[in-house]
Amino acid sequence: MTDTTPMIRLRGVTKRYGEGATAFLALKGVDLDIQRGEFVAIMGPSGSGKSTAMNTLGCLDRPTGGEYLFMGAHVESLSRDERARIRRRYFGFVFQGFNLLARTSAQENVELPLLYRGEPAGRRHAAAAKALESVGLKGWEHHTPAELSGGQQQRVAIARAIVTEPAVLLADEPTGNLDTRRSHEIMELLSRLNSEEGITVLMVTHESEMAAYAHRIVRFVDGQVASDVLNSEPTQPGSFTPAGSMEAG
Repeated sequence: MTDTTPMIRLRGVTKRYGEGATAFLALKGVDLDIQRGEFVAIMGPSGSGKSTAMNTLGCLDRPTGGEYLFMGAHVESLSRDERARIRRRYFGFVFQGFNLLARTSAQENVELPLLYRGEPAGRRHAAAAKALESVGLKGWEHHTPAELSGGQQQRVAIARAIVTEPAVLLADEPTGNLDTRRSHEIMELLSRLNSEEGITVLMVTHESEMAAYAHRIVRFVDGQVASDVLNSEPTQPGSFTPAGSMEAG
C-alpha cells in the first residue's frame, strides 16, 4: 500500500433500516476517503447519518450497499466475527458517557481490552499504567470513577481506548458531558495523540468549537456528505484561555 492510498475508503455506501414501507435509508451513497494520521471531525444535525457513518467506519455495523475498504480489505463482505477481529486490532472507541465500570479502579478499567485479549497480568498492568500516564493520570491508577471528575473519567476512557495501540480512534461526542474547560482539555489530548502518536482520529461532534481542532470537517445532511473541507488553521493545544481569572478546582 502506497502512502497515497487512503486508510479508509467509502464508495457509494448505503445503510437501510427496516423493510418495505417502514424502511429508512440512513446513508444514501456516501463517498469518503480518510488518510492515515488525519484528524477528522464529522458533524451534522440529528438524523443526518453521522452516527450511522461512525458505526460503519468502526466496523460496528455493516453497510447495506456500496464498498468499505479498510487498509485494502473489503469490510462490507466480512462476517461479524471478522469485523470484530478488525475492531479489536485496529480501533479504539471513546463515547460521550465514558462507560466505565463504577466499582473498578482506573487501572482495571483501562486493562479491560487487554483482559479480553488474554494478555498476561504483567503486560496488562504495564500497558495500562503507560496509557494512564499518557493521558495525564499518573498517580490516579487506583481511584474509582466516583473519585474522579468528569474530565478525568473521560481521560480514563481514552486511556482504555488507546491501551491496545489502535491505528484509529473513534470518538463519539467525547465532550458532550463536560463543561467548556474540560472539553478543551479532552480536545487537546486528542490533538496530541494524533500529532505525537500518529493515531488517526475520527470524531463525531455537534460543537463547532470542538470540531475546530480537527484537520478536516465533514458535514452530513440527510444521509449524505454535504461538505468536506480542510481546516487550514486547526486550534492548537494550549491556545484555550478560560474566561475569568479564577482557576477551576
